[in-house]
This record gives sequence, structure tokens and C-alpha cells, in this order.
Amino acid sequence: MILILTCANKVRIFFNALSMLKVAIQGYEGCFHQIAANKYFGRGIEIMPYDTFRGVAAAVKSGEADKGVMAIENSIAGSIISNYSILQDANLQVAGEIYLPVMQNLMALPGVSLDDIREVESHPMALLQCVEYLDQHPWKLIESEDTALSARHIAEKGLRHTAAIASELAAEMFGLQILAPEINTIKSNYTRFMILKRHDHNIDPRANKASLYFKTDHCEGSLLRALSQLNGINLSKLQSYPIPSEPWHYLFHIDLEFRCLDDYITNLDRLQQATEEVHVYGVYRSGK
Repeated sequence: MILILTCANKVRIFFNALSMLKVAIQGYEGCFHQIAANKYFGRGIEIMPYDTFRGVAAAVKSGEADKGVMAIENSIAGSIISNYSILQDANLQVAGEIYLPVMQNLMALPGVSLDDIREVESHPMALLQCVEYLDQHPWKLIESEDTALSARHIAEKGLRHTAAIASELAAEMFGLQILAPEINTIKSNYTRFMILKRHDHNIDPRANKASLYFKTDHCEGSLLRALSQLNGINLSKLQSYPIPSEPWHYLFHIDLEFRCLDDYITNLDRLQQATEEVHVYGVYRSGK
């Protein structure tokens, strides 16, 4: 069958491509950042991979990307402290969040069996997450910079004695078969991702969560005084991180969960009166 595109169809395809949402992620196609982006926005988006989190933030800030997806904490490994500094430096707005279960899978070329495997390649964190399973086999472990990149490397090089640990999406994208699914030791492994956008000050009327940081003076009890201002809302996250220009001084990131915007505004006013500085990253709907 020959498909003939009319001028109207060509124009429609062209404008659909132009209007597609561009989403910046850290990592390579097939990584968990892409899964989070697809789960949050749907599959009808253009994925823009960047090597670093700073690259993601810069792309959103410059307008090269419409939105960004950035991991901020893991239920096992904890907070990614450097990403709080990126949020601050880039002056971006948090538009939402998503919690993604991280399932690691052992994959190889079609037709390859476990007996054929001599090496396993993946990101160091993924290898660590699967240590209980890997310890049962005499395989050489090879560290790489990204789980999805390992899967692509095996597919492109045709490596029949090497397996990768990566996402189900990576296996699908690069034509690999999953030899052993969900081999991560701790099954309840979640990563929280923040959705970034340029500042527009628009607030979702359904918002029930806020991310912000504050700075106190360096006096005894100042942190306690600031936190004591919060009333009738849930403090779901408290994270300190250093101020590079002020040794041994810290900013405090907090996530607040509330029932209505009025409760949030009242508490924000009280917090501003008890601190030296408050900066709101975003007010959005909880991903839980």
C-alpha cells in the first residue's frame, strides 16, 4: 500500500511536531527519568536528554525545553543535595512531582541465556541495588554512566556475553530480552522527581503541597523558632544544605502539605516573619 500525504496532511504533521511538549531529562533515552516524564506528561512528548542535571535546568531556563524532570530524592539513598542548589541557582519553578517505583531488570540480546553471560554492565547505583541477586553469580561487574546507556551499548555492539541492568523501557527501546525481572534487592524502592518550568506564578487551585527554602540567623534556637511558626499543616520534608559563600551556614529546604491554600498562605506569612529569607520553589499538587 502506498501512503500519499496531501498538502493539508503535511502541514498538520509539521504543526503537530512544533506543538509537541519538549521535556528535558537527565540521562539517556530509556532511563528512569524518561519513564517518569512519560508517566507524568504521557507519551506524546519530545524527550530531550542531557548529561547533567544542570543541563536540564539550563534548557528549561533558556526556553530550549518547555519542562524538565529532575530526581530530588530516593527512598533508599536519600536526598540528592546538589539538586537543591541547582533549583536555587536556576530560579525555576516546581510545577509538580511524581513518585516512580524503580525496578531493575537483567537484560541481554535475544537468544542469549543466563549461561552465556560473563559480564554485567550498569550504573554503579543499579549494581548496588541488585547486589543480592548478583552475588549468586560469578559475573564480572562493569560500571557505566547510565543504565539505559548500558542497554544501548549491548544492542549496538552485539555483545552476546554481556548483560545490562536497566529499565523495562530500555529493553523495549533497544530490542533486548529480559532474562530476570525486578532483581533489585529492596522491592519498595522509589525515586521522587520534580517537574520544573520557568516562572509564571500560576498556582493550580488543586494544589496541596509547597516546596521552599528559608534562611535563619546564626543564633541559638533560630531553626526551632522558625519551625514553631508552622501550624495546621504537615512538614513532610526538612533538609539542610550548605551556603557555599558562607561556610558553616545553611539553608533549609522544606516541603509542606496542606488542606487548602489559605492554610499555606497563613503559614508562609508566619515563616517569613521568623526568618531572614524565604524563597518558594513552587506550589503544586502532591504526587502521592
